[in-house]
Amino acid sequence: MTLLTPEFRDGCVREWHATAGSVETVTVEDYTPSLYVAAPHQIRADLADALAGDPKVVETGTEEWYLDLRRESREPVLRVDLARVGELRTLAHEVLSERAADYAPGRVRLFDVDLAPGFRYCVDTGTEPVPGRELRRLNLSIPERALADDDCSALRADGDPLADESRRRGRDGGRAAERAALEALRDRLAAVDPDVLVCSSADLVPLCHERASELGVDCHLGREPGYERLAGESTYHSYGQVGHSPARYAVPGRAIVDRSNSFLLGKAGLAGLLDLVGRSWRPLQETARGSIGTILTSIEIREARERDVLAPWNKYEPEAFKSVATLHDADRGGFTFAPDPGLYEDVVEVDFASLYPSIMCEYNVSPETVGCNCHDRADVPGLGYSICDRRGFLADVLGPLVDDRSDFKAERARLRADPDGDPERVATLDDRIDALKWVLVSSFGYQGYRNAKFGRIECHEAINAIAREILLDAKERLEAGGWCVVHGIVDSLWVQSGVERSEAPNGERGASTDERPASREGGPRPTGADDPEPIGQVAAAVGEDADIPLEVEDRFEWVCFAPLRDSNAGALTRYFGKVAGADSEDEGAFKLRGIEARQRSTPTFVADTQRELIRTLDRQRDPAAVCDRLARALARLDRGAIDPADLVVRQRVSRSLDDYSQRTRAVAALERVRDHGLSRAPGEDVRYVVVDDERRDAERVRLPFEDAGDYDTDYYRTLLVRATESVVSPLGWDRGRIRRHLRDGRDASLAAFE
Repeated sequence: MTLLTPEFRDGCVREWHATAGSVETVTVEDYTPSLYVAAPHQIRADLADALAGDPKVVETGTEEWYLDLRRESREPVLRVDLARVGELRTLAHEVLSERAADYAPGRVRLFDVDLAPGFRYCVDTGTEPVPGRELRRLNLSIPERALADDDCSALRADGDPLADESRRRGRDGGRAAERAALEALRDRLAAVDPDVLVCSSADLVPLCHERASELGVDCHLGREPGYERLAGESTYHSYGQVGHSPARYAVPGRAIVDRSNSFLLGKAGLAGLLDLVGRSWRPLQETARGSIGTILTSIEIREARERDVLAPWNKYEPEAFKSVATLHDADRGGFTFAPDPGLYEDVVEVDFASLYPSIMCEYNVSPETVGCNCHDRADVPGLGYSICDRRGFLADVLGPLVDDRSDFKAERARLRADPDGDPERVATLDDRIDALKWVLVSSFGYQGYRNAKFGRIECHEAINAIAREILLDAKERLEAGGWCVVHGIVDSLWVQSGVERSEAPNGERGASTDERPASREGGPRPTGADDPEPIGQVAAAVGEDADIPLEVEDRFEWVCFAPLRDSNAGALTRYFGKVAGADSEDEGAFKLRGIEARQRSTPTFVADTQRELIRTLDRQRDPAAVCDRLARALARLDRGAIDPADLVVRQRVSRSLDDYSQRTRAVAALERVRDHGLSRAPGEDVRYVVVDDERRDAERVRLPFEDAGDYDTDYYRTLLVRATESVVSPLGWDRGRIRRHLRDGRDASLAAFE
């Protein structure tokens, strides 16, 4: 198929197909989307009679479907066909709140209610929404201030300004510049004829159309005039965080991708998005704005349809009864093995390939297989749950994703090793690998999500239990092969061929290597071997035993495991190290996790400085040399030599301005945003430069597009010292020691100037 995007208007569907030659349209007038109602016979009959007079309903009928994944028997359900896809949710709420209000909870259940319109259409009609050729793309962007001022003169297409600077500053207040920009946009659209518009903000859609109309410019973003608002902006809560979803728009014949509202575009690119389009059957625009869980749900619904299983609107299956002892044993997470803080040399990181998804496939863990009635085997270690021998739903959903990602990685490795390998193909594979990674990562957590359509908590518990057993077995086998496990978490282990830790030049160490945790059987950890078994050989043996490949992910010249803040205990997710054989100046020479340079809120100057400190540590292995390098950065800061653009702090706001009770920096930034006529909804980011942290009003910060002037040196000194502590704390230096070293003012080592 060649479908690019479907449009729903006036009860008809208009398909836009990106064909080899150009773009073609097909109009479908007889499509009637359906929802399904499961209830006892008399209730279904009463509902059918009541809905017969509803103007939204075209027809009703009775069909037989499976209502859960166990598929023990088909059940009769009431099919309700509607004239318009946008009225499904409305009717569903009416059925439950009005027409079924007198029935006991659970007597009336609804299915196939909340499917996205384009996805529903593709699944209902068997239309695969994969374009038949490479898509043409145009990037549109505009500065935030210009967007707020409804000023089109600052528009850019593929990074190029559409109106020159002199016209933007004309005497007519910029109207001529806006007109010129919109005319240039019209010409660019005609020349490129893009299939995909990647916008810095979806609000560009109404802005361009409305300003073009006011200025008398014949410019429209679609292949035909007009645009449609699909949904307004909204705020949501997910896993304890506040998120924001901007308004969504559509234009005829083109897919709109909102860069500010597309996690997947940033992580997997257009090639990754298109890969997921083919797997989920969500048209490109719906895939781009969808969450990872939404994409996974779409793939699952497609598989469920193959099995004649309907998708429930609300989850009806409660958690199974368990004894207190089982609840205690089941309520545990994955394997963790906290490291002793310190610097370790010659470390190898080994990872199980897609461990949790692979467990679901290889061990047949699925909502309908866990706790089956086929037998009473204790298949899940520690919990005693049985697992059905019949191939599970999740194995069919995730198996192709796991296998394809493995194949993509193998092809990428071959191309990288080939001097004549195609770099564009490598880039495409990178995007497709990343896209699948995010879906596979979410597949495990989805099983424990209370609103997951095909999730189940016992499935989540079984996966964790099996994963713990696999990691413990792997740890034992590695130690038997002469490798010491220095750190482990979830699906990864860091190992050394011996147990000795590098000693800092000042003679300080972290925790003693003689005080190592006991092995699984309670005996001491091995003391290493002069000639350990090759790590590749051990990993292959572990992978064969587990039926899941254990891969050598990285070899490190050294790795630093940082302690927890205000504690000597090792942090599970704060470490950094140098990849073996890499040039320290190369991008990717160092692997960083959890430290400031990896945190989205960290200013660029602080992150760049921390990377320089790590390079200094690599050269000198001396915390004093690292602090000397810090002193150079502090001197630049004190001189006012840092560009304020490199000091911008990025923070996500969790509530509206009026709902804050404390005078925080975010509140000051929100006040300045408001004063400029802009807005920030809960879940959106606010960016600012701290100029006077002693104040508690809006003068505490400046916004990036304002003239920042001076910045608060003390505030950014604190951030730099904190980032330095992350680098030298594995070698025993804390913030106090860093400040004493700076205060002593000794002559800096030559390493500080390399």
